[in-house]
This record gives sequence, structure tokens and C-alpha cells, in this order.
Amino acid sequence: MKLNSILLYFKPLSALAALLLSANVAAESALNEVEISANVSQLEATETAETVVVSPVTLEKPAINTAEVKKGLNNPSAQLVAIALKYKDTEVANREYAKVAEIYCKAAKFGDADAQYALGWMYQNGRGVTVDEKIAAQLYTMAAEQGHVRAKNTLATLADVKPESTLLACLLPDPPPEPMVTTLPNADGTNAENKGISEKTAALFYSKANILKIVNKLAPKYEIDANLAMSFIAVESNFNVQATSPKNAQGLMQLIPATAERFGVKDAYKAEENIKGGLAYLRYLLAYFKGDVELVAAAYNAGEGAVEKYKGVPPYAETQLYVKKIAKLYNNLSHPYKENWVKEPPFLKTKKTSG
Repeated sequence: MKLNSILLYFKPLSALAALLLSANVAAESALNEVEISANVSQLEATETAETVVVSPVTLEKPAINTAEVKKGLNNPSAQLVAIALKYKDTEVANREYAKVAEIYCKAAKFGDADAQYALGWMYQNGRGVTVDEKIAAQLYTMAAEQGHVRAKNTLATLADVKPESTLLACLLPDPPPEPMVTTLPNADGTNAENKGISEKTAALFYSKANILKIVNKLAPKYEIDANLAMSFIAVESNFNVQATSPKNAQGLMQLIPATAERFGVKDAYKAEENIKGGLAYLRYLLAYFKGDVELVAAAYNAGEGAVEKYKGVPPYAETQLYVKKIAKLYNNLSHPYKENWVKEPPFLKTKKTSG
């Protein structure tokens, strides 16, 4: 069948893309006419497959997700099919595939499931990048976790492949600006420098890009360090939007119905609404316990009353372990708070007087 006939018959590009990714014989034969024979490992695009050590991250606004790009991403293989049918020259085709891989990776970096799936397909099939089924499985897994049906189905065909554990270089953030050191008051009145989170914690937070994006947007409005909010989400729900505890704590920040009502949350299973409620509660607890992160964590887990009763972290195994988990992730004992916003508990006044 001639190429022009294919183009006339499959005029909607999205239909042709669907055929390509479902291994339809007609679409595969069209691609075979322009099969890439050069050694793609020599391309500049192989830099995309390079793995690097994750560094602390602040997610920035994804400039790549413009309306024009997103339109193309509605059908993840549209650009691939267009290139396959347009270019017969191997060198040009390779170069264009590499460019598409770069575009997809930028969108995948900001949590676009279609782009993650398409880039995985490119790694599985060696289009513009070196064939690497481990990286393909990693990308398919990222998309599948967001409910991408084709990614789930394709991932099933790679059941024996262990996904790559280190993120692609193109999925990592740009080098962050120099950290700003903040002097914070400790509970005993002394000052301490605000420490950054560990690289391992940064990698964990960044791997949850969709949630991190919401937290980065909302946290400044509540004067909360995004890393503190992410630490609570990690420990409370392990980033599961639909998490429900035996005590009916709900959503990402595990708000019980009374707390949700207290801070105006109508649907605790909506990520943004839940995070707003959790941030509002953290802001209150930070002001109440004068920025003491351990007491805030204990109160979030066991309740403010329990912390007041025991004049510190309650002697509950669950709460003490919870406080340690938060401390390990956040790496700071203190956090800025709104002074004179709420009345502090009596035992903190006693602490100051005796100190």
C-alpha cells in the first residue's frame, strides 16, 4: 500500500497514532517504510538516558505545558507518526525523534501521563533513544499510577522487567537556586538554622510531582514550608488521595470529619481541598505550639489535648514513631509561626518561666 493512500485513509492523525501503539499491522508497515537503521546511541539524545544523583528540588511552573503542546499530548504518538511518515532520511528522522523525546520528557517531568507513556514507548522501541526496557517500564509505571490504561496494558507485557529505580536526567529538576538560610526559634528560645531536606527525601517528594505542584502553590498562602507539608502527607497517607484510616481519617493529610469541618473542607478526597485543610491545621498548630515541630507532629497524630495532658509528646508508641518519621523527613526542629495569633498552652509558659 502506498504512503499517500495510508494518509488519505487514516486522515485523523489520532487514529493512526492509536493503531501504531496497539501494534496494528497497517500502522506498523507504514512505520517500517522509514525504519531507523542508524546507531541511535551516538545521538545527542542519548544524554536523555543518563542517570544522575537526585538533588533537592523546588518544582517550577511547567512552561512546556502550553495549550499547543497539550493538544499534541492528547494523542501521545501523534508526533511520532508524523515523523515516521514525513522523514525517510535516516539522519533527519533520528534527529527529529530525539527532539520529540526531549519534548515528551519535559512534559513527563511535570506529571503528564500521556507524555510518560509516549516516552516509555520510545525507550521500548528505540525511537530517538537507545532501547532500554527498564527505563520504559519506569515510565509506564509512572503513567499507570495515574490511571493511564495503555500504560497499564503495556506494562503487563514487561512483567519480567524490573523498572529503573533512578530517574532519567531529563526528569530531574533544574539546579535549585542557592538555599536561603533562615534563623528559627527553637522551643528553648535559642536559634537554629533551617536545614534542607536530604537528597533521598527530595527524590521522594519530586516523584510525587502532581501533589508537590499543589503543595508548592498553596503552602506559601498558609506560610507553611512545602517540605513540612509534604512530610506530613508522606507519613499520613503515603500520597494516596483516597486513603481512609480505621478512624475515618480521610485523604492525603488524613483529616477526620471534625477537623475537615473545622477548617471548611467539604470533600476530603479532593486533593487540593484536603491539602488546604491540612495546611490550615498545621498553621494553627505551629502558632499554638510556638513553631515546635515535634509538638505539632504529636498533636497532629494524637490530638492537641494529649500533648497538653503530657506536657510534651505523649507516651504512645504510635505517636512517638510518628514524630520520628516527621523529624527524619523534615530535618528541622522548628518552623516559623504567627506570633500572638492564638493563646499558647499553659505548659509552654511554665517551660519559659522555669527556663
